Amino acid sequence: MKQVIFLQVLLGILCCFSIFCANAEDPYRYYTWVVTYGTRAPLGVYQRVILINNQFPGPPIEAVTNDNIIVNVINQLDEPFLITWHGIKQRKTSWQDGVLGTNCPIPPHSNWTYKFQLKDQIGTYMYYPSTSMHRAIGGFGAVNVNQRSVISIPYPAFAGDFTLLIGDWYKAGDKALRKRLNSGLALSLPDGLLINGLHKSSVFTGQKGKTYRFRITNVGISTSINFRIQGHSLILVEVEGSHSLQEVYESIDIHPGQSITALVTLREAIKDYYIVASTRFTKPILTTTGILRYHGSHTPPSLPLPIAPTYHVHWSMKQARTIRLNLTANAARPNPQGTFHYGQINIVRRLVLANAKVKINGKLRYTVNGISYVDPTTPLKLADWFNIPGVFSLNNIKDLPTSRPPALGVSVFGLTLHDFVEIVFQNTEPTIQSWHLDGSSFYVVGYGGGKWTTALKKRYNLVDAISRHTVQVYPNSWTAVLVSLDNKGMWNLRSQIWSDRFLGKQTYLRVWNDEKSLYTETDIPPNALRCGKAIHF
Repeated sequence: MKQVIFLQVLLGILCCFSIFCANAEDPYRYYTWVVTYGTRAPLGVYQRVILINNQFPGPPIEAVTNDNIIVNVINQLDEPFLITWHGIKQRKTSWQDGVLGTNCPIPPHSNWTYKFQLKDQIGTYMYYPSTSMHRAIGGFGAVNVNQRSVISIPYPAFAGDFTLLIGDWYKAGDKALRKRLNSGLALSLPDGLLINGLHKSSVFTGQKGKTYRFRITNVGISTSINFRIQGHSLILVEVEGSHSLQEVYESIDIHPGQSITALVTLREAIKDYYIVASTRFTKPILTTTGILRYHGSHTPPSLPLPIAPTYHVHWSMKQARTIRLNLTANAARPNPQGTFHYGQINIVRRLVLANAKVKINGKLRYTVNGISYVDPTTPLKLADWFNIPGVFSLNNIKDLPTSRPPALGVSVFGLTLHDFVEIVFQNTEPTIQSWHLDGSSFYVVGYGGGKWTTALKKRYNLVDAISRHTVQVYPNSWTAVLVSLDNKGMWNLRSQIWSDRFLGKQTYLRVWNDEKSLYTETDIPPNALRCGKAIHF
């Protein structure tokens, strides 16, 4: 009898535990996105753009840390298509990264469903097409990840959120831009700038005395942008998923692929004020405006526009020195500053990556350590998983710049899971660069002019550097980052200057160990598309 009672109690406990686990599962958010061409006039001239659910820009994803995201993408374009989730780390699921090194593109008039988790992330991110030059005509949107209710935010409460997608825009279509690049010609200066797909008509309304959170992302394909609001200061509170020291700025430079979050308090007279975005490092300077409108305002903004500060080296060097982060392995659970002592970890490998503008077979290309990347017809991830030969070779790209003649190729660095790696981006060109790494964030520990040498390591910030996923490299300069490769998979390291990436300025990091375990990487999804040499697997 006692044994029967014990078993009944045990079953009851197990049932309660099962119910708890079922209820405790992180929420799911479901989306169906129909991707089509449409007609819009962002700069006053009607042109073909990419719409998602008839929206330009595409619909935002508003989510919470650890939410599961299910997106069924229906491709109604006339070309294969993919979406990548910029800054979303895809922990253990590089299958969902949405670049040609991990995924077969979605064929025209068919669909594919992404499934990934916003594991341990907060912050301001975006999505956009990774295929061809599609990104130049739309298909991009915001991904805003809020903290869970049990996690406090380390900055003052705010009355509301505004999302601003700022970026450059070309009147020429994606196919015209692609044709120009394939012919060996560089792209010209963009035709203008947009804020949320509009040139000069975006309006954001708030109440006097209230504070608002502005999520700002540079979704453009080529130019750095200075952002400012007439008569108002910006309190920086988050950079690409990491909370920052709350420094006050009159304006902030945001480079291609970068995101920030800032608090703005409406303390001025009740009227309209200009929101201004203008290009950096371009002649002429391109400018667009929006409106910050105080509730009840009947007074238009006054001229002149607020002027961007004169460029000096570097706003971001100031950032590297002064922005302190909650240095944790998980920005979604902010801990006291300095708890992750990245400066005390042994570096197991150094990659010095020199980008260059070259000609190969008489046409313009861009290289990283002498190799101009070309996407194979079989995604690297599928070739790796199925052990398909003839797609790529590990470490066919050198760790240091080389004098070898530039060549087309498929470059992949082979690295081990949990390696702690130093990456130095050496910019040999007279133009600013912007580099992004999928799958991980890195600590930006140093900037400098000229050629990097090991002697410059003594200038590194090894205490409280900024952690982010996209970093700028100034003309003929270098930037150094440290990264803990704790996410197994095949990860794209690419230029965010999209024409440069299109012409070869990218590579891949294969982060691997021999253990086959769901604790380090999920199995290939049942719905994974096959293409190239993987078509029969």
